[in-house]
Amino acid sequence: MAFNRITAAEAASFISNGETIGLSGFTPAGTPKSVPAEIAVKAEQEHAAGRAFKINIFTGASTGQSCDGALANADAINFRAPYTTNKDFRTHVNNNEICYSDLNLSNMATQIRQGYLGKVDWAIIEACEIEQHGDKAHIYLTASGGISPTICRLAEKGIIIELNAFHSKNCMGIHDVYELENHPFRKPVMIMKANDRIGKPYIEVDASRIKGIVECNIPDEARAFKDADEVTTTIGQNVADFLLSNLRSGKIPASFLNLQSGVGSGANAVLGALGQCPEVPNFNIYTEVLQDAPVQLIRDGRVLSASTCSLTVTNDCLKGIYNDMDFFRDKLVLRPSEISNCPEVIARIGVCSLNTAIEVDIYGHANSTKICGTKMMNGIGGSADFTNNAYLSIFTCGSTTKGGAISSIVPFCSHIDHTSHFIDAVITEYGIADLRGKCAMDKAAELIKVAHPDYRPLLQDYLHIASKFKGHTHHCLSAAFAMHDTLRRKGDMRLTDWSEYLK
Repeated sequence: MAFNRITAAEAASFISNGETIGLSGFTPAGTPKSVPAEIAVKAEQEHAAGRAFKINIFTGASTGQSCDGALANADAINFRAPYTTNKDFRTHVNNNEICYSDLNLSNMATQIRQGYLGKVDWAIIEACEIEQHGDKAHIYLTASGGISPTICRLAEKGIIIELNAFHSKNCMGIHDVYELENHPFRKPVMIMKANDRIGKPYIEVDASRIKGIVECNIPDEARAFKDADEVTTTIGQNVADFLLSNLRSGKIPASFLNLQSGVGSGANAVLGALGQCPEVPNFNIYTEVLQDAPVQLIRDGRVLSASTCSLTVTNDCLKGIYNDMDFFRDKLVLRPSEISNCPEVIARIGVCSLNTAIEVDIYGHANSTKICGTKMMNGIGGSADFTNNAYLSIFTCGSTTKGGAISSIVPFCSHIDHTSHFIDAVITEYGIADLRGKCAMDKAAELIKVAHPDYRPLLQDYLHIASKFKGHTHHCLSAAFAMHDTLRRKGDMRLTDWSEYLK
């Protein structure tokens, strides 16, 4: 059978009000772009005609403006999971206009299979190639794995392929497609080192389930990274110093650890700085996103191999990988998110996790999702997948944001995603708070030392006030969020008088 070539608008016409679409991609990398944009157009037309039109969306992680942004602005989203970085989408979520479920990325495919999130009607998949082999079709993904194998298998009404010529067919073979079995009969995930392969380089489906192929040539909606600055460079050096001290003392093995790094300019800069430290041994990466800095480290021979779910890189960097695929093919492997973020594998192979926090409180709890406890930033992503299972878990953050108006070290996190039980160290430009083997009060002393000097007296004052209430952790509940409240009222956390919070 010949696959049916259709336009993006024709593909969008298949989607009805109330249906659920599952998308390929993980970050904007590998996300379909032409069909979601046309679904947004359809939503606007339906609304103009007085008809209801909203859909549910399952993704691997975030998408780009042509998907999350356009659909949110068209009032086309009823429910969405599990992670996003789009500003327009975030605005609608924080206005309570979209039902948004923030999930650990390792759990997304499993929750779909378990039926917790409802059925999948359509899978929309970006591919660099599709081949027919008898009654089967082989779908070759582009720059990410995400939840594609699961949604392709479960989509009840069929699969729509965006065949995007922007992505070179050179990337065929870079993927390792493997889907976990349902409980309770799961087999061990037999990955022993970062570049092990256990699956197929494509997704195999019945060819009859391909309902249409949309041809396009659209670049990934990649975000440029900020250059490393004095703060991120210093944090990177502090991370390197911490790892080297652990290496010398035998706390981490002589063969070193696999490194994981979260998404964003800060994480990109820190990993780049770490790679520039000549005393750090050459290392492997087992992570969920690979950004520009570690790609260059692969070229430099500092990173020996990298396993990831997504090439979350600038388009120039992505083109460079495609052009040099003979060099990268045995050094890069792209996996589905439930494998790239698999707790079993992370715990087995020995990973050092490097993630970024919005804020950390004086007892070592971290907030990575909500501003002042209420406004969603992006979501938890895969940070808990790695933090909770890492050999060594590190959070990094600049000591302040907004020109010093906000301290990243606070008395009590306004929202907690990661409890102190799983966090080994917090590193800012002012040093290293090693939290291992310390009681709560000793953790507080360590964390105050790495706060910005402007905020250390405030944090010490709070600790003195809270000590009157005793307990394993000292807290004065009426004052615990005084710095956050001062920010809310005055736009700056630098509290001048505690007395109004002690009544």
